[in-house]
Amino acid sequence: LERCCKDETGLCLLNIAPKGRSHVSADETTKTTFQSSFTTISAGRYTGQNVSIWELLYSEYFTEGKRNELLQKFKQGTLTLDQITTLIRTTIAEKEATEKDGNADSFLFDEKTTELFKSTKHTCKAGTFKDKTVSLWELLHSDYITKEKRNELVKQFKDGAQTTETLITIISTIIEQTEKKSSELKLPGLRKQVSVAELYKSQIIDKSVWGELQQGTKTIEDVAKMDTVKRYLEGRSCIAGVYLESLKEKLNIYQAMKRGILRPGTALILLEAQAATGFIIDPINNQKVCVEEAVSKGIIGKELQDKLLSAERGVTGYKDPYTGEKISLFQALKKDLIVKDHGIRLLEAQIATGGIIDPVHSHRLPVQVAYERGYFDEEMNNVLSDPSDDTKGFFDPNTHENLTYLQLLGRCVRDEKTGLFLLKLQKV
Repeated sequence: LERCCKDETGLCLLNIAPKGRSHVSADETTKTTFQSSFTTISAGRYTGQNVSIWELLYSEYFTEGKRNELLQKFKQGTLTLDQITTLIRTTIAEKEATEKDGNADSFLFDEKTTELFKSTKHTCKAGTFKDKTVSLWELLHSDYITKEKRNELVKQFKDGAQTTETLITIISTIIEQTEKKSSELKLPGLRKQVSVAELYKSQIIDKSVWGELQQGTKTIEDVAKMDTVKRYLEGRSCIAGVYLESLKEKLNIYQAMKRGILRPGTALILLEAQAATGFIIDPINNQKVCVEEAVSKGIIGKELQDKLLSAERGVTGYKDPYTGEKISLFQALKKDLIVKDHGIRLLEAQIATGGIIDPVHSHRLPVQVAYERGYFDEEMNNVLSDPSDDTKGFFDPNTHENLTYLQLLGRCVRDEKTGLFLLKLQKV
């Protein structure tokens, strides 16, 4: 699979070398070096992402021949890792620019100008390239600069009205203004406001939506209505309560426990899942509140407060005892700050209700971004994808089966008035 290349659909295709040519394979040391080295890309499908050199070499931007050439030169010592990284970023920027612009502005980028822009470097202070040294060429072809603005700036340069230094100053100002505007546009997250810039960095909105916001053709209200944005900012319904089919009555989880309908252990686990996915829920009044507010409103009893506050840290974050930093549920699990079975239950509930929660930025994440931020890994994904009896931590009162949260959620009914999921109990 690693020797395949991706086409424009994202599918992996096995590249067959012509007769007489051989595939240049990377030794384990080279492979490890490339897999552990990352760079931020300014254009194309990887825009704004921190991607490994290995993944980029095997992307659709590089033919097998070019990839083999780079691998060979690295192994021979004629190209350093930094040189390959620069070459990769430049190649992607060039190919995306060619795809977007065709030959319309090719007269502006003669060989001399192109080489000058590629050799002119700048360390950025803001945005996608913050604290990174990139070429003027990359900056001009980044998502911060429209095609029209790029052509205008290059024409001014060729007419003598701008220098490479003034171009960098202009572009830096555009980046800073764009980031400032993006950080001022905010939507409510789980516990605090989330900026548009953060939504873009987290791949919750794409570059076209981001661009439309900058240009004023799309409003923040338009973005708030998008299904993907709702999913990652609000999540989907967890198990909000129970529905007593024989009585046609709905109860919150705590009420069901106090009336002896749910066992205390079952009720606690369901309430912990609520707390770890965002809020304690009152399905009768359609209210979502934090644990402390739920206690003050009588939605849950004070005797459960400490345990539910602990579960709520899946949203608000755990404190690393060594660094003092705020860390996620998964990171706390890896550091043995919480019991493994307990942590897996809560993590599975987060995924089942819309995605892993980033407690630092107060929203859910696409899986790939969760990987990149260290909030999830392949090993845990395998555990949750193929659950054993040990990881089925939720009890179905109707069948007495142990299930995953997703399985139990699938047995719920949706309340027509609120849209919340209720666990239907057949016998009381």
